[in-house]
Amino acid sequence: MTLTHLFSPASSVFTGGNPAPSRLARAGFAALFLGCASLVAPPLAAQDVTSQFQISAFKQAVAEAASVDESIGAFYRNRDYAPLFTGESDGQRRGALLRALASADDHGLPSLRYDPEELRAAFAAAGSTRERGKVEVMAAQMLVQFSRDLQSGATEPRRIDSGIVRDIPRRAPEALLADFASQEPITYFRTLMPRTPEYVRLMRGKLELENRIAQGGWGPQVQVKALEPGQQGPAVVALRNRLIAMGYLGRSATQTYDAAITRAVQTFQIDHGLSADGVAGPGTIAALNVSPVKRLESVIVAMERERWLNRPRGARHVLVNIPSFKAQIIDNGKVTFETRSVVGKNVPDQRTPEFSDTMEHMVINPTWNVPRSIATKEYLPLFQRNPNAAGHLKLIDRRGRVVPRGAVNFRAYNARNFPFAIKQPPSRSNALGLVKFMFPNKYNIYLHDTPSKSLFNRDVRAFSHGCIRLADPFDFAYALLARQTDDPKGTFQSLLRTGAESMVKLDVQIPVHLIYRTAFTQARGHMNYRDDIYGRDARIWNAMAEMGVKLRGVES
Repeated sequence: MTLTHLFSPASSVFTGGNPAPSRLARAGFAALFLGCASLVAPPLAAQDVTSQFQISAFKQAVAEAASVDESIGAFYRNRDYAPLFTGESDGQRRGALLRALASADDHGLPSLRYDPEELRAAFAAAGSTRERGKVEVMAAQMLVQFSRDLQSGATEPRRIDSGIVRDIPRRAPEALLADFASQEPITYFRTLMPRTPEYVRLMRGKLELENRIAQGGWGPQVQVKALEPGQQGPAVVALRNRLIAMGYLGRSATQTYDAAITRAVQTFQIDHGLSADGVAGPGTIAALNVSPVKRLESVIVAMERERWLNRPRGARHVLVNIPSFKAQIIDNGKVTFETRSVVGKNVPDQRTPEFSDTMEHMVINPTWNVPRSIATKEYLPLFQRNPNAAGHLKLIDRRGRVVPRGAVNFRAYNARNFPFAIKQPPSRSNALGLVKFMFPNKYNIYLHDTPSKSLFNRDVRAFSHGCIRLADPFDFAYALLARQTDDPKGTFQSLLRTGAESMVKLDVQIPVHLIYRTAFTQARGHMNYRDDIYGRDARIWNAMAEMGVKLRGVES
């Protein structure tokens, strides 16, 4: 068998006689490799590689092709330019790589970045030793690109939105190639993608949406502003049909907004972060009318975000999903505590950033040290109009002394030269409430109590300057302290009653992850969706679409 025949696109070595793998065969990434041992490509035909001239030609071709990427060049130098993909015994690796590249669309990755047909054709055209060297490096580059994209995301989040300040765990190309060289190819590819139940469920949700879109979507939109139980007519029929198509309602011919539709609407509302009153008000109608194509975009973005966070999160960790306005404690994969939250306003400099850090301590009866941006942008203009405004705040000079308001000419200062700090002493009316939870970071973001309890009754809760306010901060504190004291409530309350500021260190520090998911799953039930309150997911999707990520099932 010649080299050209071995890699011919018409050959059944990689396609099994089929020009493209079936969709079901590619539905789940792990399933791509199960039972595939029989698809391993045969070894390259025997070549006259004993010739020193040919060996040198191959090495030279690899060295020249790899010169554009120092990491790949270093990998091949360290193995004395031994082939990884084009050697006589490398058929299994070639087959595994081509199958992996063919799975890119399953993961919502830009498949044209690593086109398996392009690589297959390059293999087929490699008729000389020098050409084999070039295709060797081409295969290595595609392996590295696909591996990094699948393991840690195809996009660079900081370039998309300045509020996404997450550190992405990118691995060096030579490390990825070394792992591929030392492992079974099937094992290597299985370990790349996030090994979380969330990622698997997102993949399943993506496939279900693609199937639904291919079948025509969820039907006509509901063309009214609101509907209530007991109503009848065409709009109720449209509501009924849409709920059936979405899987919230069994088959029904009713034209009345009956008890079954009411229950279905309540479940839908819960899954979309709305008040579960069973009434299809304007917010519910708007969520019902979002197209499955838009929901598919959200799921693909959520998969990308899951890849950005593809690292151990901690057996116990705190998870705050900004668009869902919830803060949770996760223990060994299970939610053991949950509370509503308020997050940053959708205005510049106040949107809550996305990052991970470690909670070290809590402060009971905290002092509010007003951030300088708030002091100069909000309070300085207020004091210029009325020096005695906001009397609960203390003006502090550089020596830490309280300065009487009447002794200061506030009109003499601006945002650049304002020389004072502003503080609010501990009290029940303190802006931070009675406790704050600290994971020190350069963004000055933390979790805390608040005296403004009424905000937690709203569906959309973006009101803070960036920090996360908790609806149940005491219970949150008890849950944290339960790991280090037999009486967490008593310990907390005894310090609270003193009225004095107290710091309580956590015996075991806890990872905190501030994430942003407009699409997320639950172990049982439907996909959950939230509004893109900061527009971040829309920007991520636009970036992914520009890279060539496809929406399967959508007509072009």
